[in-house]
Amino acid sequence: MKTLEWNVDNHVDNLKNNPQIVEAANLLKQNEIIAFPTETVYGLGANATSDEAIAKVYEAKGRPSDNPLIVHIANFSQLHALVLEIPEKAEKLMKEFWPGPLTIIFKVRPGFLSKKVTAGLDTVGIRMPDHPLALSLIKAANLPVAAPSANSSGKPSPTTAKHVHEDLFGQIAGILDGGETGIGVESTVVDCTVEVPIILRPGGVTKEAMESVIGKVEIDPALNENLKSKPKAPGMKYTHYAPNAPVYLVNGTPEFIQVLVKKSREEGLVVGVIATDETADLYDADYVRACGSRQDLSTVANRLYDTLRSFNSKNVDIIYSEVFSTEGVGLAVMNRLEKAAGHKWIYENDLTK
Repeated sequence: MKTLEWNVDNHVDNLKNNPQIVEAANLLKQNEIIAFPTETVYGLGANATSDEAIAKVYEAKGRPSDNPLIVHIANFSQLHALVLEIPEKAEKLMKEFWPGPLTIIFKVRPGFLSKKVTAGLDTVGIRMPDHPLALSLIKAANLPVAAPSANSSGKPSPTTAKHVHEDLFGQIAGILDGGETGIGVESTVVDCTVEVPIILRPGGVTKEAMESVIGKVEIDPALNENLKSKPKAPGMKYTHYAPNAPVYLVNGTPEFIQVLVKKSREEGLVVGVIATDETADLYDADYVRACGSRQDLSTVANRLYDTLRSFNSKNVDIIYSEVFSTEGVGLAVMNRLEKAAGHKWIYENDLTK
């Protein structure tokens, strides 16, 4: 398949009528799929009302078809056409955080969206992205746009058009290049169909921020269980956001991580380390990448996926990663690192008792 690539300046006036955006929007109307930037990661957009278009998304990504997709909208009139009701707490969250990195789960209005979007569920996740190109594309297409991350399933999500090119060139109709994304991890997903909203996926909008608007918000128990306890057996969870080499999360000091690095190198392995600005110089490994500062975990979120992808070009055999607090956006960072590692942990205390 021929993949068109357009480079559009985010700051140009009247983006909706930009000829490149109009061309991309016309392809969406023809049920082709287009990668485009949002404030979180690049999305792989498709006409959310078309079974044909949604099937192309699953095929291009290699994504299981029982995994529902998030629908992106550009205005509130689109929302009313897609959902049965808007709970009061959802309304407050939208007023505070839309446009922005927050996906809200609603009861879906039957008969409009492709059932492939919802994977047969009676709910749908919807968000309004905070990116001028994304909003302009959706407005120009005049369609609700289903858009998972624009990467091969299981690989790190794309934060640049280059990442999309690496994974999907020749498999999709076009890539709309709007530069590097801002937040770097996907949107928070919160279920507002229940009395106390539940975070199903942590992301750019934190639990603390939502609670300041609507009061108590729960976290899906599965998230807490995965982040605070050891899996019962290795490999019991599948990996996602993963580079080619296996990732191990190390709960320990930099000195302990360096011991692991030294042992692996003595075994003939090429070793990588995911570090921070504060600790990168402490490691002697084949490739050390600082993914941000511990003093500001939003910098880690912003650079996490690019960091994970960078190890592929270095041909490393094993990657050891530092771990982070789960406060604020740190919950989203650790959620993604856990999935990238397939929940493989090494605990310094276990090995030094």
